[in-house]
Amino acid sequence: MARQLRPVGLDFVQSAPVRLVFARVVSAPPEAVFRALAEDVAGWPEWFSAVTLARPTEGGAGRQIRLRGGTHFQETVIAAEPAEVYTYRVDETNAPGVRALVEEWRLTPHGTGTRVQWTSAADGTAAFRFAVKLGRPGLGRAFRDAVTRLDRRLASARA
Repeated sequence: MARQLRPVGLDFVQSAPVRLVFARVVSAPPEAVFRALAEDVAGWPEWFSAVTLARPTEGGAGRQIRLRGGTHFQETVIAAEPAEVYTYRVDETNAPGVRALVEEWRLTPHGTGTRVQWTSAADGTAAFRFAVKLGRPGLGRAFRDAVTRLDRRLASARA
C-alpha cells in the first residue's frame, strides 16, 4: 500500500538523519550526463538495472519509478540546473518504514568528463535507518555499475 511521505526541501540533502554519498568520474561531459538524468527519464532502465520503469509526470516536474522487487515511487523534481544538479523528492512509496527521501545527482566538470555524486538522504523508522546503513555497500555497487553503464551508453551515442 502506498504511503505519503513528509515533504522535505533541498536542505534535507544535508540535514537528513541518514545520508549515503557515492561519487564516480565518467568520461561524458556534464551536459550529456544531465540530459540522461533529467531529460531522458524513460531511458533510466537501460542503464540503471534496479529501475524497471521510469517515466516523467506533470510535464517533467515529477517522475514515476518502479524498481525490481516491486517498490515504486511518485516523485517531485525539486532542483534541475542543467549540467550541475538534478534532485527529486519521493512523495509516495510502498517501501516500508521510510518517512522522507531525497536523492541528489550533483555534476562537476572533471577534465573533459564529469564527477557524478549521488546523495541519498533519508529518514524513517529505526529499522528503516538501520537497513539503509546495512545496505550501503550494495547501494554503492549499484551506483557504480549504473554510472559505468550510463557512461558507456553516452560514449556510444557520441561515437
